[in-house]
Amino acid sequence: MGDASRTLESSSRELVAGHDGRIDALLAESFPDLSRARIQRLIDGGYARVNGEPARKSARVREGTTLTLELPVVEHTVVPQDFELSVLYEDDVMLVIDKPAGLVVHGAPGDTAPSVALWMLERLGPAAGQFDSERPCIVHRLDKDTSGVLLLAKTPAAQVSLSAAFEARTTRKTYLALTHGVPDRAKAMIDAGIARHPGDRTKMAITMRGRESRTAYEVVASDSDHALLVLHPETGRTHQIRVHLAAINCPVLFDRVYGKRGEGRQMLHAWRIEVPHPLGGTLTVTAPLPSDFRAMVRSLGFEQTALQYVEPVPASLER
Repeated sequence: MGDASRTLESSSRELVAGHDGRIDALLAESFPDLSRARIQRLIDGGYARVNGEPARKSARVREGTTLTLELPVVEHTVVPQDFELSVLYEDDVMLVIDKPAGLVVHGAPGDTAPSVALWMLERLGPAAGQFDSERPCIVHRLDKDTSGVLLLAKTPAAQVSLSAAFEARTTRKTYLALTHGVPDRAKAMIDAGIARHPGDRTKMAITMRGRESRTAYEVVASDSDHALLVLHPETGRTHQIRVHLAAINCPVLFDRVYGKRGEGRQMLHAWRIEVPHPLGGTLTVTAPLPSDFRAMVRSLGFEQTALQYVEPVPASLER
């Protein structure tokens, strides 16, 4: 989407540095509604000045220096999205959707294939111009074939706040998975570092040099060949749950990358999330099991155990 957007106009922000420091750090400190990465992109684009002169993002400035930052309004290319998404929660600064399996969260720059990001841009209309071209509104991701709860920001400040919550691990995520195989232990923590697969850049793998990755799980139903698991990923690595379950010989059912192929999509569902709300309090949102997941649960005989995950639970915000 970055290549398919253009700058229309800009607004200006100015500050006098209260202490010495790098320009990008000083601007991020003064304008917490802007991420440091966005500020660096703006500096690279020539939108920052030090005492009226163009700035470099590595420049160090002294106390008392006047810094000016231009915020361009971006017109994103809006591609009509011929589908609707189920909104589980919405207020002035954010919304939460129930992402269906088979839909990507965002595509590559310039990609006009259906995605959550393009749906959100169309929904926001002119208000989308306050976001820059780097993944506007997106806070976190779900794999294409994973269903469930997905947060979206309606303002840049909310995007920064929600992204910071994920970075600080102050969110609590609960997933449900059907697996091919049954774990040896009914309840455990999988603690194994994850990095790019050394031989296939499209995959992730457990490696000695992998980034810290932890997933807690509990078996809530099983037979001789399959299990229904509740999982709480404590970190948020790409493909984390799928890689971790494959590592204990219980890959997600129908996972074509880390498990065995089958007639269906990977049986992984983001069921619930608890997150600090940008305006205060804790927001809890649940996405009930989709029909294909429920059908598979029923066919395996796990329906009675899974009833607690089926019925819709209203979103709640506790201040």
